[in-house]
Amino acid sequence: MLNKELKQIEKIFSGSLFPQLNKVLVKNLILLVAVFFSINFTAAAQKPNPPVAKSQEVSESDGVPVLIKHLPNWDSVRDSTIFTNNVGDLRKSLGERPVFDLIDFVGGTEAAAATYPQGKLLIVEYATPQASVEMDARTVQRLAEIDQARKVFYRRIGNYNAFVFDAPDEAAANSLLDQVKYEKDVQWLGENPFMASRSDFKFKMDVQTTSEVFIATTLSIITGLGLSVLAGIVVGLCFFYFRNQRRASMAAFSDAGGMTRLNLDELSEQIIPKGLLKD
Repeated sequence: MLNKELKQIEKIFSGSLFPQLNKVLVKNLILLVAVFFSINFTAAAQKPNPPVAKSQEVSESDGVPVLIKHLPNWDSVRDSTIFTNNVGDLRKSLGERPVFDLIDFVGGTEAAAATYPQGKLLIVEYATPQASVEMDARTVQRLAEIDQARKVFYRRIGNYNAFVFDAPDEAAANSLLDQVKYEKDVQWLGENPFMASRSDFKFKMDVQTTSEVFIATTLSIITGLGLSVLAGIVVGLCFFYFRNQRRASMAAFSDAGGMTRLNLDELSEQIIPKGLLKD
């Protein structure tokens, strides 16, 4: 069709209507028309790319959703990895599964899946722990009702609800689930209300409190002894200095400590009583 139109354009411009046009101009015009039609046909043939699911938490280094990076060895299974926030993508990639109707993609729920030698792993992350707990209860109840031939291996890991499909046995599925790590920390502004009721946490806090009291008491005693020794040294030096100054002010040395003594050796200062009558 394009060739036919180009021939018609060439016939028109080379005919008797425009005899003054140069052949070079005709060829350039035909070339521009060909490029124009080629661009339009190429744009019409291209199909729009399907929309990509957006993650609420994306890695700053490469823009990959963080949930994908929490898949075990995600680099080695990159070709089979999917990230989605709707059930239709899960059914398209993993097939129809008896638990897909339980997954509710509302409120920021996200899912990532990949194919491993042990089976197909699916991780569903809910925005709140409460939603994950409710999903866990529904899943456990559903798995108890389905046929053993369609058995699905499942485990709740942190805030993740993890599934393994098409695993050869339970050991293979567990080996894959053991590699899933929930790497997010929840920090409380005060004390954790869930930890305060645990016996092991209370024991740990008692041991920590006792050790802190022991360390504080030991430091207080050592500090007090150190200050006492330092104060004693300072007072002794001051006393020695003042006694030395007093002794230096004496005209002669007296081993009587300044008391009255007989000046038999004539080494002491002559003390003349004041206020006595003269001879």
